[in-house]
Amino acid sequence: MNLKTQDSPNKTNNSRRQFLKATSATLAAPTIIPATALGKDGRPAPSNRIVMGAIGTGGMGRHDMNVMMSFKDVQVVAVCDVDKANRTTGLNMVHKKYGNKDAKPYHDYRKLVARKDIDAVTVTTPDHWHALASVAALNSGKDVYCEKPLANSIAESRAILDAQIKNKRILQCGSHERSNANGRYAAELVRNGRIGKLKTVRINLPCDQNHHKQAKTYILDKKKHQVPAGFDFDTWLGHTPKVPYHPRRCHFWWRFILAYGGGEMTDRGAHVIDLAQLGMNTDDTGPVEISAKGAQSKTSFYDAYWDFSFVNKFANGITMIGTSDKPRGLKYEGTDGWIFVHVHGCKLEASDPKILKEKIGPNEINLGRSPGHQRNFIDCVKSRKQPFAHAGIGHHSAVICHLNNIAMKTGKTLKWDPKKEKITNDSYANSLCKPVMRKPWAL
Repeated sequence: MNLKTQDSPNKTNNSRRQFLKATSATLAAPTIIPATALGKDGRPAPSNRIVMGAIGTGGMGRHDMNVMMSFKDVQVVAVCDVDKANRTTGLNMVHKKYGNKDAKPYHDYRKLVARKDIDAVTVTTPDHWHALASVAALNSGKDVYCEKPLANSIAESRAILDAQIKNKRILQCGSHERSNANGRYAAELVRNGRIGKLKTVRINLPCDQNHHKQAKTYILDKKKHQVPAGFDFDTWLGHTPKVPYHPRRCHFWWRFILAYGGGEMTDRGAHVIDLAQLGMNTDDTGPVEISAKGAQSKTSFYDAYWDFSFVNKFANGITMIGTSDKPRGLKYEGTDGWIFVHVHGCKLEASDPKILKEKIGPNEINLGRSPGHQRNFIDCVKSRKQPFAHAGIGHHSAVICHLNNIAMKTGKTLKWDPKKEKITNDSYANSLCKPVMRKPWAL
């Protein structure tokens, strides 16, 4: 069976309207129609709702789904997960929210995205599944809210961006700090010269939380573990190498195994580096030179990099310097001062407190404000405007994270061509931009 992602004709919201129209025809005979179907419960009528499905219903998946279901103009009608426990929990959440049993569970995301009545999906899987699921959804005419980082490799991230452009869909990457008003204000201050000419951005990504300490020291036991009933572990592995099941390989802990995630570099780094991109005005590009060092635990089961340092040089003369120092966040350093943005939450500090009281004038660079990251996505699904963390933004932020991981793996200073998206001075390093996919999965 060929499981390769296939292109399909673009679908628009008209398909959902046609579906609802056809359904309405079957109800022509006298019947009792619930008030929710008519919009009398304070919610928009079905023709004005965004119909959604959720791909991935683990911890973060349920969070995103809950936020989407809090909007009166959204109706979640389907959930998908290869773990029956997660799938059942997600399904029960939907039924409890809407007071019905109408939502449908799926084991295979391709069946969910094939539904013509679904307008949009959340993709909240482990990182190594972002690309296959998102590309399939985009090619099926769905708008996508995909968690950060956009994908687990540069090539997969590029494939998502290409599919979004080709299908003219809306995609919001889950870099939610970008919707924080303080984060946007800090970027406006920087881009409007309130700290002079921006010279350096310092990235702090400490790896000192309890889950970091556990991952650094975890030694794999010799016991053979049985795959839990209802968990399709082989599909969970997807395109990655076939390996024995272990509970510490999967839920949550996958992020510290490079086949599935990028460690802290892509976990929190995708937030902090993304904000740096906004302040540097480099959302459509990336660094031209990358050097990085990091340590892998010699005894741990997990192969992610820890206690890293990196230097990313941009063509505009700005240098981004990263370490595992505290506190987590980023520091814009200009010729006339600095601003520090704490992540998460975007609390601000500055070399002079007066900087943080500056007003941004109407003729200056104004980056706008968000009603909330998920809400921004839904509004853009309706307006067809680009959201605050569209596919191009998510892609370029993810690329930087992956380049730093590649530089740590190779120990080389890398030269990157942001236009060709190619490492130009090391063929082996460039080969690491694209994973070797286990058949039958492919992009």
